[in-house]
Amino acid sequence: MRVFTCTSVQLLALLNREVAHTCVLRRYLHDGRLRVSNMFQPMSTRQGKVSGKGKELTCKSQRLMLQTGLIRQAHPGAFHLMGPALRAVEKLVRLVDQEMGAIGGQKVEMPTLTPGELWKATDRWDTMGTELFKLQDRHKADYCLGPTHEEAVTEIVAAQSNLSYKQLPIKLYQITRKFRDERRPRFGLLRGREFLMKDLYTFDTSEDTARETYEGVSQAYSRVFNRLGLDYVKVEADPGDIGGSLSHEYHLAAEVGEDQLLVCAKCSFGANIEAIAEDQSSCPSCSGALSLTQGIEVGHTFYLGTKYSAVFNASFLNNKGQSQLCEMGCYGLGMTRILAAALEVLSLADQIRWPGVIAPYQVYIIPPKKGSKEEAAAQLAEDLYDIIPQELPHLKGEILLDNRSHMTIGKRLKDANVLGYPYVIVVGKQALEEEQRFELIHQTGQQTQTHHVSREELLQLLSDCVTI
Repeated sequence: MRVFTCTSVQLLALLNREVAHTCVLRRYLHDGRLRVSNMFQPMSTRQGKVSGKGKELTCKSQRLMLQTGLIRQAHPGAFHLMGPALRAVEKLVRLVDQEMGAIGGQKVEMPTLTPGELWKATDRWDTMGTELFKLQDRHKADYCLGPTHEEAVTEIVAAQSNLSYKQLPIKLYQITRKFRDERRPRFGLLRGREFLMKDLYTFDTSEDTARETYEGVSQAYSRVFNRLGLDYVKVEADPGDIGGSLSHEYHLAAEVGEDQLLVCAKCSFGANIEAIAEDQSSCPSCSGALSLTQGIEVGHTFYLGTKYSAVFNASFLNNKGQSQLCEMGCYGLGMTRILAAALEVLSLADQIRWPGVIAPYQVYIIPPKKGSKEEAAAQLAEDLYDIIPQELPHLKGEILLDNRSHMTIGKRLKDANVLGYPYVIVVGKQALEEEQRFELIHQTGQQTQTHHVSREELLQLLSDCVTI
């Protein structure tokens, strides 16, 4: 080790020089650009297959999500969400938050671990059967991992002893992990034992106002699916274990759907065969012919009446100062199921297609291969990465740079097609020509459009991109 003697001015100059060098290195390593080479997303697109036993990989969304490294199975019925998949889910959460906020929903969070005594009070401790995950703590007290929270939320409202009719309706919702001990989990995120769900619970003063709330939530659900660009079917449903006198399901039509639906082609009527006679052939609303189709359930609404409020005495003081039971409703959206179901119905056989607004990233830039004739355009690609969010601030954080320059543009373009990002920009030899052009590939649903455009035209096309 060598020791130097220097003045304070010399020491300060030396430190400034070292700090400057460190900043340059840091900017090089962490300059804010999202590079594909730095992403942890184990893909097996070139092997053309993923691991699975027997007939486990039985649907398109499961195969594609495993193949592209969006998910990885942790154990039967439970999956790790890798970074891009989690980004998509987080965007879906923001979209649902917006629509729930628009109808006056207040976001809360309730524990997954729920006291068994609450479930025993409504008899669902027994009627839910083996699908309910049950456990005991060290004191032998019973608990369950909540698949839904009617008991818990009703107990919360019941504890408010001086609740006034002026405070109603109350609309409390959460987006949390739920658990169900499925006998045979399958289809990846479509039917698992652990999943993310939005559950909303409403408390009203009367049946009339509760039905108004029901209609308001139903409209919010329609807006959710419309914003996602998904064709959905709303059908009458059997209330099942949750109960109540009015119930509807929201489905995406798909061959792997486990529900059978009767749908009228002439009017908007539809019903799950569990809620209507299976052999019924004519529409009860317009007498039109009913057709049978399969659907993936992605949402459910229930008007509960006083089924739960009566058990826990969730009441309020009406305008006469008298105690009256709350009229309740509950409403679910399967968040991770919506993601998988959307990929199931939108994707091609070997290429993912996203609902545009929740794609993990909106823009995917491919620079030229290192050592190629157009290598000089690599800097243009990085410049473009910086220019796009400057001109279009809503795309900040929405751009990926495929810097794997040891690969040909063709191989990286194949990956981009499989991953299904909405806008793919190829910066090749045309970017070096006097009349500069970029190749923009727009991937939506079953269609792929290719444009050769100037930088200004490129920015104009990207301005149509909707983010959340």
